[in-house]
Amino acid sequence: MVLLIAIALFVAQAINFAIQLQDRRASRYDQATGPVVTRIVDAVERANAGRPVDHDRGHVRLAVISPVDPAGEHQPAVEQGLRTALEEAGLKVGRIETEVRAINKGDRRLRRWGPRVAERALKMGGELVIAVEQPGQGWLVLNAPWPRAEAYLIWRLIWQTLVLYAIVLVPVLWIGRRISQPLRSLTAAARAFMPGEVDVPVEERGPQDLRDVIAAFNGLRLRVSAMLDEKDRMLGAIGHDLRTPLAALRVRIESVEDDTDRTKMADTIEEMNRTLDDILSLARLGRPSEPLTEVDLAALVDAVVEDFRDLDNDVTFEEAARLRMRLRPSLIRRAVRNLIENAIKYGESAEVRVVPGEHEVAIVVADKGPGIPPEHLGDVFDAFTRLETSRNKETGGIGLGLALARAIVREAGGDITLVNQPEGGLAATITLPRR
Repeated sequence: MVLLIAIALFVAQAINFAIQLQDRRASRYDQATGPVVTRIVDAVERANAGRPVDHDRGHVRLAVISPVDPAGEHQPAVEQGLRTALEEAGLKVGRIETEVRAINKGDRRLRRWGPRVAERALKMGGELVIAVEQPGQGWLVLNAPWPRAEAYLIWRLIWQTLVLYAIVLVPVLWIGRRISQPLRSLTAAARAFMPGEVDVPVEERGPQDLRDVIAAFNGLRLRVSAMLDEKDRMLGAIGHDLRTPLAALRVRIESVEDDTDRTKMADTIEEMNRTLDDILSLARLGRPSEPLTEVDLAALVDAVVEDFRDLDNDVTFEEAARLRMRLRPSLIRRAVRNLIENAIKYGESAEVRVVPGEHEVAIVVADKGPGIPPEHLGDVFDAFTRLETSRNKETGGIGLGLALARAIVREAGGDITLVNQPEGGLAATITLPRR
């Protein structure tokens, strides 16, 4: 905002400078043509009366040829203005030539003027030589002070701009800083807001409109926390109400005499319990109860792999160096477990490795399965989504594993990507930032 104001002020000053420069040039041309016309008319009258033309220093003098250098700096606007003015005065002249010449201190040409005019010419740095041809009678020549450059106007523009910046930008900067500090605090609080943590309201500072925004944000945080508390209580009640009848069913199936039916019933109840755990975990991710802990990520992943090996699953782990990170170990362990379970279900084996980077760490779980059609790589992260064409319905779950894993990883500041490998199979990669 301040930069835009500074640019706008500079543009306004530049436009003002251009207008002043144009007016200055117009005024300078008028000042050059007016006295010259008067002096030329007077010189012609003197010549007609038989009196000397160059009687006064700095006025008109006679010359046989034009003293103007054809290669010098000319002023066509002055020439045209003089011609028009002389024609209006009833004088017919031949060619009119002009030349701007530099003039320095000690220059002998200063003697043709009086002290005041010479001082002004020296300050301007130049003189304008005007030669007007009288057909058959020679040239009437006149010298006048003339500025060689517009540097003083440029310095004037710079000085005015600096003064304007000091008058306008300094208060704007002060006001902007007074507003931006509370805004930065509000932005930081909004980004750091985590339901369930100690709620410290943002201090209400700044103009009244900003105070109202901060107060509304503080109220919104309280309402969000209250709604999440109510959701947690409701989920707890649902979990309790569902687990109680499932436990009762688990006890009752022991009376079933057929071993096959009893085993199927027990598996069904166990699957319902796992589904209930996944649903409740996915719903509660917004308010994790587990604190951040510094752990060895490589050892954590290795421990998950060992759990699968104990169950005679074909899971390999590429040894990695110790990697200390702050994270929620139980949640990350569950995300890795879900990826390995998918790899075993659909690829019969899993290859796990940890790849440390400068700013992030990757946990790669690769399988040798059929992979996922490219157009459905993003769909499998949606809850309750299953791809029947490439997944075994008898061994698959209800479509919460990847959704839960991605929610866990994103809550930790990372993400999960799925890529079909050129040699076959799918590679699921968890990326976590190194903090």
